[in-house]
Amino acid sequence: MSLLFIDAAQVYAQLDVGACIAALRPAMIALSQGRARQPLRSVLDLDDGDAFGVMPGALADGLFGAKLISVFPRNFERGLSSHQGLIVLFDRDSGAPEAVVDASAVTALRTAAASALATDALARRDSRVLALLGYGEQAATHLAAVSQVRDIAEVRVWGRSRERAEAFVARERDAAAARGQQLRVCDTVAAAVAGADVVCTLTAAQEPVLFGHELAPGMHLNLVGSGRAGPVEVDHAVVTRSRFFADHRESVLRQGAEFLRARQAGLVDESHVLGEIGEVLAGTLPGRTDDQEITLYKSLGSIVQDLAAAQYLVRRARGTESPLGF
Repeated sequence: MSLLFIDAAQVYAQLDVGACIAALRPAMIALSQGRARQPLRSVLDLDDGDAFGVMPGALADGLFGAKLISVFPRNFERGLSSHQGLIVLFDRDSGAPEAVVDASAVTALRTAAASALATDALARRDSRVLALLGYGEQAATHLAAVSQVRDIAEVRVWGRSRERAEAFVARERDAAAARGQQLRVCDTVAAAVAGADVVCTLTAAQEPVLFGHELAPGMHLNLVGSGRAGPVEVDHAVVTRSRFFADHRESVLRQGAEFLRARQAGLVDESHVLGEIGEVLAGTLPGRTDDQEITLYKSLGSIVQDLAAAQYLVRRARGTESPLGF
């Protein structure tokens, strides 16, 4: 079988957020059950906040592979993706490379799809107001993905540049209007999250932009922007006030910056990370237990998410997967 190459345009053409959500659900459950495997990612910190990561793993059906990814936060200023790289899939029978998939596009989609799964599992069913902290590439995919699992009517957008936040709203306005949503720009984080039901932090912040005193009972938070130990998007109080779930518990205990800072301050211990979102999806771990709780999903990104999305794309390309997904 010839080596298959799937570029970014093909990823976006063949993998919509609904299909990605469907593909990730069994993969995240399998990860939490130990049937899918991933070691801790290896991260090489470069100068000026840039980084290079290597993420190997295997799905429950035996397919294995790795993602090679560079993370250059300042690329947004250049009109480039902050995450660039490749996902390589290998054939389980022969060990030969089977496919190479653009990692930037897959990362944008699968990260948002995983947040949507967490939102579906943890957010109140009557959630209607979404706050997006950040206006980069993850903002658009999170808006689309969260809208798949909750009937969002109002979307608030905050970012350090009001001009860029307004440009994002202008780009997304037609699609949002088709979903019956109203978008608006907020000048402060506090204004964006006041009365919000779901909050997604999608920034490249090095220090907190969201603070515990700004939270209200019943919120659900998806913490996405910080993908390694070091940069944090929220303060200690956000961590301590929340019912805290991980995409992969071991990874968050070792590399989840917000949790690590709160632990170093002596405010929480490892038991504060209640478990993985895959356990909640499988029904083996309680998620939200009442409408007043603040729930939090810490996303570091998992290779099993990348592999599941890439596997779906390869099956579509080879004619062995239906457009409806799993």
